[in-house]
Amino acid sequence: MDAAEFDPGSPARPGAGIFGLPHRRTEARIVLLPVPFDATTSYRPGTAGGPRAIFDASMQVDLFDHQLGRVYERGIYMEAPSEQVSRWNEEASALARPIIHTGGTDPGDPRQAQALTRVDAIGRALNDFVYEHTSAVLAEGNVPGIIGGEHSVPFGAIRAVAERYPGLGILHLDAHMDFRPAYEGFTYSHASIFCNVMRDIAGVGRLVQIGIRDMSEEEIELGRNQGARVSTHFDDVWAERLLRGEAFEPLARAALDKLPETVYVSFDIDVLEPALCPHTGTPVPGGLTFPQAALILDTLRRSGRRVVGFDLVEVAPGNPGEPELDANVGARVLYKLCGTATV
Repeated sequence: MDAAEFDPGSPARPGAGIFGLPHRRTEARIVLLPVPFDATTSYRPGTAGGPRAIFDASMQVDLFDHQLGRVYERGIYMEAPSEQVSRWNEEASALARPIIHTGGTDPGDPRQAQALTRVDAIGRALNDFVYEHTSAVLAEGNVPGIIGGEHSVPFGAIRAVAERYPGLGILHLDAHMDFRPAYEGFTYSHASIFCNVMRDIAGVGRLVQIGIRDMSEEEIELGRNQGARVSTHFDDVWAERLLRGEAFEPLARAALDKLPETVYVSFDIDVLEPALCPHTGTPVPGGLTFPQAALILDTLRRSGRRVVGFDLVEVAPGNPGEPELDANVGARVLYKLCGTATV
């Protein structure tokens, strides 16, 4: 169907794109890349199924957003999943599972050492794949969005965006700090993404973390060692302030004020309370409500900052026959992210 004939109030038609939209790749200002990879997930795998589940659930999202208006008019397109990424995930998952089940690499086991080397090599290849795609989208003047998969997958995207926008700020919404060095031996672990980003990507100027409620002492120390580059807002601190009568919006605004003009948003679905994402890989009690997360994104948009890229990760569909909420919530978060992006 031609975009000129598109009726945003009608049900999605067979063969439609993400959110039931008719946009071709050349018509889209927001280009989404699915990355179905979850080989290093340390608790419960399944997020490799996230991109497909989000795509399917997106057909039920009403396209007029009360906060953001006609987001669909920006043009949103989701690439077809890469068969190469699926092959990498299958191989790396088979190699990583025995290591994860024993709590990390056994230095005395040469087979595990060889497996770890191969998983890290696949991680580097995946990073390059995401980097090259993101760089191409940016060169076109469009906004890249990455859909995971586990939280290791956006490293290449952040690298590409930071190269194009030096001094980039990152808004990181998550239950976890993700500052673990080479967790369970894996350099590109889902638990290491921001340790890797802040160590290896010089173009990142500032990282603001919100919703954090699961972390090690080492992670806290590594974050503090970054000085002003990292600002971490802990969920229990915000919860106590809210219970004592403070309003949520000023807390959010004060956190976002630490960000520079140009921002990348990394949204791990487990930042939300677990009732909204029960099948995510590493759920943690506490967290943001959906309206609170939406308010953070809208406050960022209204601040005048430019959101030039984003990712949504750790959405995992439930098992067949179980109630499906994760993908439903994930699709709506994705639409909010598209509405927040500056095009």
